[in-house]
Amino acid sequence: MLVSICIIIILIYLILIGWLNNGFNKIKDFKLQDLKPKTKFSIVIPFRNEAENLTALLKSIDNLNYPNSHFEVILVDDESEDTSVEIINKVLDTFRQKSRNTRTDIITIINNNRTSDSPKKDAITSAIKIAKYNWIITTDADCTLPKYWLDSYDEFIQTNNTLAIAGPVKFTGLSSFFTRFQILDSLSLQGATIGSFGIKKPLMCNGANFAYSKKGFEQVNGFEDNNRIASGDDVFLLQKLSEKDISKIHFLKSENAIVTTRVTNGFTEYLQQRLRWASKTTNYKYWFPKFLGLIVLLTNLVMVSVIPLYILEILQGKTAVLLFLIKFSIDLLLIFKTARFYKQESVLLSYVFASFIYPFITIYITAILPFLSFKWKGRTFKR
Repeated sequence: MLVSICIIIILIYLILIGWLNNGFNKIKDFKLQDLKPKTKFSIVIPFRNEAENLTALLKSIDNLNYPNSHFEVILVDDESEDTSVEIINKVLDTFRQKSRNTRTDIITIINNNRTSDSPKKDAITSAIKIAKYNWIITTDADCTLPKYWLDSYDEFIQTNNTLAIAGPVKFTGLSSFFTRFQILDSLSLQGATIGSFGIKKPLMCNGANFAYSKKGFEQVNGFEDNNRIASGDDVFLLQKLSEKDISKIHFLKSENAIVTTRVTNGFTEYLQQRLRWASKTTNYKYWFPKFLGLIVLLTNLVMVSVIPLYILEILQGKTAVLLFLIKFSIDLLLIFKTARFYKQESVLLSYVFASFIYPFITIYITAILPFLSFKWKGRTFKR
């Protein structure tokens, strides 16, 4: 009976990930056509204690290939305790001294107006209230932006009827197995994200690269009903906008739109990040992400249980190997496609070992989630 249950779980997992693989193929690469810029953007960037990252971010903003008249940047200081604001002003002063054509006049710094249990949602809401333009695009202070970032969004908006657009996020870091493990983990999430858009059941998106209509944001009442949850400024808004009109929700699969950020520095930071992400899942409104999350959890539980079940002679060796190979192969197919899109095929060299330890880490995080709070930007949040 137990063996049959394990086999059924793995087969359901195979079908679901296979479905996402098919969805990934349906999202075609978006190529720039050199159209004249039309869309005006308000870029919203919350920050807290990001002194070490803000210089690179601001330089990437200054290098954007988009007319100053068509965008603004709103930096929202979420009670930073370091020299973040001083760094911003110093960098902007440097830009002014070097050239008269810098973006300093379209960059605004405001303070976060806290009204809920979610500082980041409050920061985005504070910025949207003063935003000049209809299209809001969010990113994070620890990111760098590609030169044709806004061009990609502009041309996509010009050529598609859209309400919200999720963009690609690439994780990088120093060469080590732990870095490659995190990149593989992020590639699996990005692959599932892209695939879910392809089957018209968007699972998630990343607030480091997310655009939506200000009018649409206001029509769904922004973050109302989920602002007691610390994170989720991206996924919960995506779900609300999807409910409004799923046909206008898209993924921008373009190499020119890839925002880059770094992986975490150590396992403790990684654990805190995954606890934060996992804390959102119990509040998902729709059945598909909940069902998929349950099947992924049960599949990883099966993988963790394979060895003890074999030792106890409940599971035959051939069956155990077959179950592992099914998961290993279907995961590899999706991760390979995603790695090829992000040009990160080199991390696949660590896939075999990573695939063995990933189920144990997943089950560990799930087991401790109900009992732990998580830390984020120097603050502690309850689940």
